[in-house]
Amino acid sequence: MSCAAAVPAQAENGFCSGNWGWGRPAASGLGGGGGLRPCSTSAAVKDPTAVERANLLNMAKLSIKGLIESALSFGRTLDSDYPPLQQFFVVMEHCLKHGLKVRKSFLSYNKTIWGPLELVEKLYPEAEEIAASVRDLPGLKTPLGRARAWLRLALMQKKMADYLRCLIIQRDLLSEFYEYHALMMEEEGAVIVGLLVGLNVIDANLCVKGEDLDSQVGVIDFSVYLKSDDDIGGKERNVQIASILDQKNYVEELNRQLNSTVSSLHARVDSLEKSNTKLIEELAIAKNNIIKLQEENHHLRSENTLILMKTQHHLEATKVDVEAELQTYKHSRQGLDEMYNEARRQLREESQLRQDMENELVVQVSMKHEIELAMKLLEKDIHEKQDTLIGLRQQLDEVKAINMEMYQKLQVSEDAMKEKNEIIGRLEEKTNQINATMKQLEQSDKDLLTQTRTIAMSFVKCASNEAQHQYKLVKDISF
Repeated sequence: MSCAAAVPAQAENGFCSGNWGWGRPAASGLGGGGGLRPCSTSAAVKDPTAVERANLLNMAKLSIKGLIESALSFGRTLDSDYPPLQQFFVVMEHCLKHGLKVRKSFLSYNKTIWGPLELVEKLYPEAEEIAASVRDLPGLKTPLGRARAWLRLALMQKKMADYLRCLIIQRDLLSEFYEYHALMMEEEGAVIVGLLVGLNVIDANLCVKGEDLDSQVGVIDFSVYLKSDDDIGGKERNVQIASILDQKNYVEELNRQLNSTVSSLHARVDSLEKSNTKLIEELAIAKNNIIKLQEENHHLRSENTLILMKTQHHLEATKVDVEAELQTYKHSRQGLDEMYNEARRQLREESQLRQDMENELVVQVSMKHEIELAMKLLEKDIHEKQDTLIGLRQQLDEVKAINMEMYQKLQVSEDAMKEKNEIIGRLEEKTNQINATMKQLEQSDKDLLTQTRTIAMSFVKCASNEAQHQYKLVKDISF
């Protein structure tokens, strides 16, 4: 497929005028086996993969430029048999195959470009229609055929540049399909995608359904892109055509952006109108609520003023009653306090007496077993006295409770005063009973002291002469 006769005449186009070398085997047809590279002294120093990417980029530039120029002269509407269009698809196929990883299947190794192209529908929702159409085609049996059909449909839809741009941005996803040095992973891929924008000026009418895309052999015809000296005179025309195309692409891109901006502005205006309508309705409701709240506030203020006046009168009357009742309570409380202090003094004396008795009992228990028995009896009596004291405390609590009832009854009415007088009489009787009980307790304490002295004296008389010092101790304690 290489034109050996035309090589010397094209040395100024960047190719060596000497021998043509075979590149190392690779996935792409141009950069791999059978691909041509320029022979120079600096080529041996360059990275072979970088040379392959540069060659593919140059071929893509030539293919896209030739396709646009021929389409403008041909009438722009192209079909499947148009040679520059066929060569464009071949070049794109080689570019997409460069650096493609080998996929291991059950029977053999698989190396196809359908995998990354199928990924586009997940990144670009508008590509779902193309992917579904390719899967539904009955004549396609291989992944390579589906990929070729996908490229043709994307060109007809004028979305090939947009689809591939979304694909090359996702480098983390592309790394599953391509090596790190692949064309789609480097800057050359982004340049090719930018060049594909110019194809939007072309109208293609391709029949994909009846075409045999599985068995086609993608070979680049370099003779289409090797120019002679006669073509140099048409550079000015090509420059003019390129400038016109650039202006057209700029206008189309600007128009697309303006359309998207207008649609977004329309959507925003609609949303603002809806929100404005809702705000107006909410404002009317809020105004009605404010009017109702103002009326309720005025009504509540008038009611509050009346309630405040009634409360002040009631408080003044209640204050006078409370002061009178407080004076009455103070007079009645004074007598009860005196009685309570007397009972408390007697209780303190009894507690001191009980403490003295306990000390005596402790000393006697340490002396002999008989004295322990006597002391147990005394402790029993002391417990009985404690029960009596507890009863007295309960009676004092009852007196307090009765006093509180008297105070409450004084606030109710004058009839309660009679009942309080009766209760005071009962309290006096109970006080007399308490005094009699206290006298009985004093007499019982005296009897207990007498019994204790008698027991101590009897024990001392029975004791031996060796315990005379104990006798003196007991005598001191008893008397």
